[in-house]
Amino acid sequence: MIKRKWLFGVAALALIGIALLARGLWTSDRAAAARAQGQGAHVVPVEVGKAVRKQVPVRLDALGSVTPIASVAIKARIDTAIDSVHFADGAHVNKGDLLFTLDCRAVDGQIAQTEGSVARDQAQLHGAELDVARYSSLVAKNATSQQTLDTATTAAESFRAAIKSDQGLLENLKVQRSYCTITAPITGRISAASVKVGNFVRQADLSPMATINQMAPVYVTFTVPQKNLPQIRDALAAKTATVEALIPGDQKPAAGQVSMIENTVDPSTGMATIRATMPNEDERLWPGTLVNTELTLRSEEAVVVPTNAVQVSQTGNFVFVIDNNNVAKVQHVTTERQVNNETVVTSGLNGGETVVTDGQLLLANGTKVSPREPKAAGGTKPPAGT
Repeated sequence: MIKRKWLFGVAALALIGIALLARGLWTSDRAAAARAQGQGAHVVPVEVGKAVRKQVPVRLDALGSVTPIASVAIKARIDTAIDSVHFADGAHVNKGDLLFTLDCRAVDGQIAQTEGSVARDQAQLHGAELDVARYSSLVAKNATSQQTLDTATTAAESFRAAIKSDQGLLENLKVQRSYCTITAPITGRISAASVKVGNFVRQADLSPMATINQMAPVYVTFTVPQKNLPQIRDALAAKTATVEALIPGDQKPAAGQVSMIENTVDPSTGMATIRATMPNEDERLWPGTLVNTELTLRSEEAVVVPTNAVQVSQTGNFVFVIDNNNVAKVQHVTTERQVNNETVVTSGLNGGETVVTDGQLLLANGTKVSPREPKAAGGTKPPAGT
């Protein structure tokens, strides 16, 4: 009985020892794993960029609209029918190109009638002048009365006046005849014809037969805050002001020059209107189009960083700067403006610093990082921290 109890005791002690040994090993492995995991959490892979000191343009961005320098509404100047249309809807036309031919048979008849009246009056004038010459000779010989001569002279003057009247009427009819042929008064692009062959047109019609817009050059008009006017006027005086207009969705901007600043500021909005002249030789800018305009005033030296490196907090803007030991440190900065994909920094950086551009959410001041260059556009970027 005693021997059996002794064997049970030895077995129990052995089981307790094995359990303690297993617990110790498990605890040791867990601590090692925890240490390894803790060390890995402090090394964060991030994408980085450079703070660069360089010449940066000073720009003003605004929303503008394209307007033609010249726009002509084609209207009829006589009441008649359309004989023919000589252009395709929306075509480019040059100054002097034939656009419409109108029915002018009525005017042609009036011209022929007036020319006959002129010929009749000229014949009558010739007879009256012969009478004046004959009566003048007879009066000198006292063979006829002065009254007869005066009557003949008055008749001649009357016929001369009638000829002038007929000639004036004839000239007017010829002008009316010229209205039957409508040509392009300017070079540009014509709209669709609102009337076709056979339609009757009148001088009193409100709607034009077609409209021609000059396409090159064109105006781009936009507004800027009145506080920017001194800078703009200085840039115009220095001849450094340029304008670029970009149609949303397009990749190629159109360049031009500021041609006018409106002489008043809108008191209700505090905005000043500026007009730029764009050569538009390729007709990229279409009248009526809304465009994004960039007015470049000058270039100046400044420090810039990639825009996605700048973070915002309750205390202001900051960036994570990577030191030589690959440690991220918070650096507060003051920013001024954004130029394309870069932000101008006026204080906090001197240029040459390495800043974090992606992965900031996993960082704190003093975090160990593994920097890498940003992937090329279009590549697949793994999530930060993997």
